[in-house]
Amino acid sequence: MQPNKFSLETAQVLSKKLNMPIEHIMHTPPHIIMAKIAKLEEGEAKKEKSEDE
Repeated sequence: MQPNKFSLETAQVLSKKLNMPIEHIMHTPPHIIMAKIAKLEEGEAKKEKSEDE
């Protein structure tokens, strides 16, 4: 399996947001990374909504 074609900057941002090592970001299939990002954003949206109430 070839590594993802992310730039270094993108890999670093994803690594921080998803709390994953850059090596894992580069070798995790893109659809799994997108699912993790969606789950993270969903959690942030719920947190913001509960703070507004």
